[in-house]
Amino acid sequence: MQKKTVALTGASGTMGFQGFLELYKRKQEFNIVLLVRDSNKNRKKFAQYINDPAIRFVWGDLEKYEDVLEMVSGADYVLHVGGMVSPAADYYPMKTQKTNIEAARNIVRAVKAQPDPDSVKVVYIGTVAETGDRNPPIHWGRTGDPIKISIYDHYAISKVKAEAIFAESGLKYWVSLRQSGILYPAILKNMEPIMYHVPMNGVLEWSTVEDSGRLLANVCGDDIQEEFWRRFYNIGSGEEYRLTNYEFEEILLGTLGLGSPKQLFAPHWFTTRNFHGQWYYDGDLLEKYCHFRANIPVKEYFKNMMNQVEPFYKLAFLARPYAPILKNTWMRRIAKVENYGTLWWAEQNVSERMSAYYGSLEEFNKIPRTWRDFELVIPSKKVTSEEVRILDHGYDETKEFESLTIEDLKKAAEFRGGTCLAEEITDVYTPVRWRSARGNEFEMSPNLVLRGGHWCPEELPWPWDYDTEAKINPFFAQVWYPLHRVDEHNVYGAEIFDGFREKVVDDV
Repeated sequence: MQKKTVALTGASGTMGFQGFLELYKRKQEFNIVLLVRDSNKNRKKFAQYINDPAIRFVWGDLEKYEDVLEMVSGADYVLHVGGMVSPAADYYPMKTQKTNIEAARNIVRAVKAQPDPDSVKVVYIGTVAETGDRNPPIHWGRTGDPIKISIYDHYAISKVKAEAIFAESGLKYWVSLRQSGILYPAILKNMEPIMYHVPMNGVLEWSTVEDSGRLLANVCGDDIQEEFWRRFYNIGSGEEYRLTNYEFEEILLGTLGLGSPKQLFAPHWFTTRNFHGQWYYDGDLLEKYCHFRANIPVKEYFKNMMNQVEPFYKLAFLARPYAPILKNTWMRRIAKVENYGTLWWAEQNVSERMSAYYGSLEEFNKIPRTWRDFELVIPSKKVTSEEVRILDHGYDETKEFESLTIEDLKKAAEFRGGTCLAEEITDVYTPVRWRSARGNEFEMSPNLVLRGGHWCPEELPWPWDYDTEAKINPFFAQVWYPLHRVDEHNVYGAEIFDGFREKVVDDV
């Protein structure tokens, strides 16, 4: 059998390197091409592989088309994992947007420059951050839900725009796999102010780094069905890895031997909203196609991670008797880091940040200062639970997707507060003209709108005017009103959230 050529970006990063290792295990099947930034660190990381004939290195830059073209030329698969991610993305937002968007453009251009572009399969790694804050009661998500980028999340803006570039490229084979939080050994030692940007009652369905790497290799397999392509999927390691953020902290600190989060943190140090995360209603769909999950119990997985960190971290349990001192010194100092710490925002009354992450300084001051008075909520993790509620996508989802008619598109547009201006549809992958509730006209494929959850690119997401958007866009209102104050005079709040409304009003 002739070997396939797989081009991979981001091989020096967490997911990308694990994907490389999985491909390397199967080097009898694959020739591997890596586009890697030239640095002493990366040269050292890949030193043992540089002379392997199964690997070709392109030492280059995703922002340089010539480097990308060199990587893509001759490839059967392009796995695009690379780009700027958090926390660097938070510190350099404009650079992040430039890098991630330009990389997508360069890859599409390079694939189209091949003798047979239709033979090249492109896999783009998106992010759960595209759909933003999905705390209970709207914590069960699926692709096609509204794009709702958290305020200040420039990384997510870049990933949404890059995803649209691939989806609207006209390439025959592309897919967007939206990555969740990745569990990997180094996560045990991450101490950044962003750790407090996460609501304790928020949720995330994690993906292990091994599952993620296996996914990258398996998606290049001969058993991947034709129907898999030109779609969007959520990456998660399944029910066992559905954790509230408090549960995550509890398992992580317990693995380190440091005890409960209650001993090291105060509840008001953590935000109450405006961070991404959801549990996946449709997560098993990707597993059905790619068979990438190892299904290791989550606590066992954390113990295994502990065996892979430096010996220093294995001695962390020795600090447990000093937890109160650590809490009031080191941990508090992280929350007070200038510009990024939650306590710094409160002390300086940075109104924009307090509004985005807490509602206001007044709401922040209402948060209990002790865990005894703070209500921790752990919803059911079973997708079959009666409390699972999925969002309305505004069209008849029982129909075969490719059989949708112009009437279906008009109905979907109306549910988004807009209009479908087209009078006929070529197919669901060819852009048609739409008008948003704000009056902006744009072209976008029904596939990107309905399966991807995208809408007007002119409103992505500037100026993060989500209160207004919820009033004019019923589709978007589904992910806004349950977590924010309800305008009692807003008809959409009443009509769409009939089932949620009583809970929402009680909450606010």
